[in-house]
Amino acid sequence: MGRGYQSVELRQKLIDVLQDSKTGMSGVEISQKLSVNRITMTKYLKVFAAEGFLNQKNIGNITLWFLEPGQEAYSFPDDYYKVSSQYIENLTKIHETQVYSLIKNCLNSGALVQKLVSEMIIPSIELIHKLYDDGKIGNSEEKLLQNIISKSLQILNQFTIDLNSKNNIIVISADNHSNLLSEAASVSLHSDGLQVFHLGDMSSAINVLFDLDLQKLIGKIWKQKSNTIIILVFSNTEEGLIFFGESINSIKEKFGKKIRLVLCGKVGKKIKINADLISEKFYDVTQWAKTVSESSK
Repeated sequence: MGRGYQSVELRQKLIDVLQDSKTGMSGVEISQKLSVNRITMTKYLKVFAAEGFLNQKNIGNITLWFLEPGQEAYSFPDDYYKVSSQYIENLTKIHETQVYSLIKNCLNSGALVQKLVSEMIIPSIELIHKLYDDGKIGNSEEKLLQNIISKSLQILNQFTIDLNSKNNIIVISADNHSNLLSEAASVSLHSDGLQVFHLGDMSSAINVLFDLDLQKLIGKIWKQKSNTIIILVFSNTEEGLIFFGESINSIKEKFGKKIRLVLCGKVGKKIKINADLISEKFYDVTQWAKTVSESSK
């Protein structure tokens, strides 16, 4: 890019130039304002439009460029706390459009997906559960807020990632309560270049045939020349962890050490489950999965 501009820096400059323009500006005007080569500027304007950062309007032979409404630039890592507070405020007020604009603005400002998940998404999931448990929101509002968070995760997951590992991760939720956490883990791990298969809420699959069903899926994944398959299970109950833990351990006997089991949930001291890692902490299980995948390439 002209004069060594980085993409994030150019976005900030475009905000400064276009935020007060009601009539828009042509690519030539923008390139002159920013002292960037016209051809280079045109390429980036098209990229930013495809990302939803800019709007364009064709008038005859002239293309005018406008900022998408709600565009704002942030400086990371300093602004992670700031955007986390903004996200929760917009979410709880059900300002859905602002929620998605904030996510896009963060990405356009160079925020790391895994940091947005840990600093923004996970606290929001925990807050919704607490509001519901305290009787401050009902079933309908809880479901709506969960859907908004799920759509936020879809935005975070839509950017192209270069997969750099032959290790695969299967993420399972043992119940609907844990489904958003499993989705958040999938997005976070995928952003690190790992191949992730998110199965979502598998509570309806709890039966005597589950281990055979999962074994078939693992066999298909194995054909992709995997070194290791990590199975990550999220559960809100001990019963869910016990069932999926025992089922997956029966599969491990057939595949050996090439399958690793990670359980995320609360387990009493008297409960014994054979797993490579058991932890209540989201960060611990996702970081463990990432570390093992990287060390076994």
